[in-house]
Amino acid sequence: MEDWLAQAIVEGSPDAIVFADREGTIRAWNAAAERMFGYAASEAVGRSLDIIIPENLRARHWTGYQEVMRTGVTRYGTELLSVPALRKDGTRLSLEFGVALVRGPDGDLAGIVATLRDVTERWRRDKELRERLARLEKRTAS
Repeated sequence: MEDWLAQAIVEGSPDAIVFADREGTIRAWNAAAERMFGYAASEAVGRSLDIIIPENLRARHWTGYQEVMRTGVTRYGTELLSVPALRKDGTRLSLEFGVALVRGPDGDLAGIVATLRDVTERWRRDKELRERLARLEKRTAS
């Protein structure tokens, strides 16, 4: 694939595309990531993924990330993962994302790319429906 075409695809994607190197440093951040998280690419590139990971989930994230970098294997290459994340202003959002391991020309693992979608509104609607159903079930059980 030609470089210009790959760049156009990444920048035109409606989903956020974020690439982080083996250490978890952000190396690529598309326009959709800017809109989703509130950080311009110039603010995000070169920083740790911690800028979008809630503090209470960081230890778990990094344990898994380091294991993937060590083994070169992830189960999330074919599964969607649902997680909370942080915007620049500190508000939370709910994400679904998939990942792919990225290897350099030499075959060595260079890092991981994630394609992320904001599902916050769907998550809120589903939560409201679950709560409403629970209230109705409780009422009918009485």
